[in-house]
Amino acid sequence: MQIKTVRFSRAFKTGALRWLPVLVLACGVWCGAGQSFAAAPDLSAAALRAKFTALGKQLHNNPFQRALYLDSAESSQDLQGEIYAVVDYPFTAVNAALNNPAHWCDVLILHVNVKYCHASSNQANPVLTVSLGRKYDQPLADAYRVAFSYRGASATPDYFAVELNAENGPLNTHDYRIRIEATALEDGRSFLHFTYAYAFGLTGRLAMQGYLATIGRDKVGFTVTGKQPDGQPAYIQGVRGVVERNTMRYYLAIDAYLAALTTPPEDRLEKRLRHWYDGTDQYARQLHEVAREDYLEMKRKEYQRQQVAQ
Repeated sequence: MQIKTVRFSRAFKTGALRWLPVLVLACGVWCGAGQSFAAAPDLSAAALRAKFTALGKQLHNNPFQRALYLDSAESSQDLQGEIYAVVDYPFTAVNAALNNPAHWCDVLILHVNVKYCHASSNQANPVLTVSLGRKYDQPLADAYRVAFSYRGASATPDYFAVELNAENGPLNTHDYRIRIEATALEDGRSFLHFTYAYAFGLTGRLAMQGYLATIGRDKVGFTVTGKQPDGQPAYIQGVRGVVERNTMRYYLAIDAYLAALTTPPEDRLEKRLRHWYDGTDQYARQLHEVAREDYLEMKRKEYQRQQVAQ
């Protein structure tokens, strides 16, 4: 235990604390080298619709006040968060919006910790260059840049799957895996599945332990683990709480982007920003980080900076 404490202290003294919020933002897999998410799942409309049928009860009866199912799982090698959700948009609109790398920067910039995003197609696969930082105004030079390769994993007339992969991140993090898939439902709506994973070594592991022991010790996720003495639900904490919070933040960014598709172009940014904040405010116990006006002002500036840079 003494050795771990010394290493933890040295990690923070050499700059780990600077990137701690970024590590918390990205947290998806708690492991040294495990890459279970990399194992190819069954990417097909049939498989996703089968999941929709299997989750029928959970989608209709849950605490989220929407057709949504959130799950996280931890093993000796990894931890993963994922969301399944029904969205009130036809598949053609969802496909056009999310099966396109150029649109993903407008999705990701909504997250409070994403400071910049640029889509480039000058390589074999499109690349999303994303700057991750803190929850307040921050120069891009102080943010951490991660390059995600974008790949269309599968596409049919009623289904698509997209993957974003990054080899490296801050604090010895590596092997980022993000995936979204969607299929058409018979009633004109769509069924989405969003999941991500991530691996890191000793520095990241110790930094996360420090976060959970200090500023993150009272934060919770969404999974109910029991009841408090006053009868209120007790929610999961620790690394599963971290991954559940950020899985929801990413999903709400996707939902906000879709919600603004029919808004006049000049009004779409404001609609997305307010929709994302309202979504997080709906789950304030888990997701509240900044005041509404502070978030809106910060994101307007960041979006403008992003447009100017491109």
